[in-house]
Amino acid sequence: MYFTDRGIEELVERRGEEQVTLEWLGERLRDFVDLNPDFETPIERLATYLARLDDPDDDDA
Repeated sequence: MYFTDRGIEELVERRGEEQVTLEWLGERLRDFVDLNPDFETPIERLATYLARLDDPDDDDA
């Protein structure tokens, strides 16, 4: 188990029944980076991964 799995598990337990829009998620990610600029690169990578998840032409996903 990766250390981040704990945070993911907590997220699912606390908010797993909620529905959110991608716009809402994008705003929360921006807020997080504003408060934690050292995480800009990992958040950028996560956002790019999610954006390209279903793109069959993208070999990097």
